[in-house]
Amino acid sequence: MAKSKYEYVKQFEKNDVLLPNTWLVVRIDGRGFHKFSDQHKFKKPNDQDALNLMNKCAVSVMNDIHDIVLAYGQSDEYSFVLKKDCALYGRRETKIVSTIVSLFTSNYVFYWKNYFPQKELLYPPSFDGRAVLYPADNNFRDYLSWRQVDCHINNLYNTCFWALVISGKTESEAENALRGTISSEKNELLFSQFKINYNNLPEMFRKGSVIIRKEVDVKTTCENGMEVTRKKKVALILHDDIIGDKFWKENPTLGVII
Repeated sequence: MAKSKYEYVKQFEKNDVLLPNTWLVVRIDGRGFHKFSDQHKFKKPNDQDALNLMNKCAVSVMNDIHDIVLAYGQSDEYSFVLKKDCALYGRRETKIVSTIVSLFTSNYVFYWKNYFPQKELLYPPSFDGRAVLYPADNNFRDYLSWRQVDCHINNLYNTCFWALVISGKTESEAENALRGTISSEKNELLFSQFKINYNNLPEMFRKGSVIIRKEVDVKTTCENGMEVTRKKKVALILHDDIIGDKFWKENPTLGVII
């Protein structure tokens, strides 16, 4: 490639290469999604179609970027975990974050009609992103535990809040009724007033979604008409507990030492 006298401007670019041999987590969040969900009339406290759309976008990102070994999502956020020895884009932070954010956002728009065939997308959604490095396995696991605990706390509160609102209370009255309550009191409120057993709600609502690649049997038909079964790694959506050791023991290929 020919050089020019103007190439000196590259010297002003920031060196944003991330530390090697560390877990790299890119978390994206919906920008202004409270307004977005209201404008598009998402069901409260959880819109299953909206969550399934988020999961579809995350799977698409994982299928495109093979350095991602795990993704965890809840509400309007998703965390993408890249392996310790990831060398994607020379570990340049801006390239990695911008690629994941743009892929996720474009897939959200692209697949919207698949999940909301009767709803027009009123305006473009947007997401922000950040990259965080975790040097040790326990730091990385604690990060994911934090996000799953956050999912549980928010969902329990929102389930109570919207049950109260739907029953006739104003939003201010619902907030006042829940102020200072602990988890056991919220569970009791749901059961005694609304006959809702929180533990029977869908796991996706309570635990979020975790996506990993697993080897599965895939049947294909050959040119001669014979059916052949082959092993193939695919991105699977699970709703497992990722705080305890069980998940990590069952998935040793993730590279986390228990």
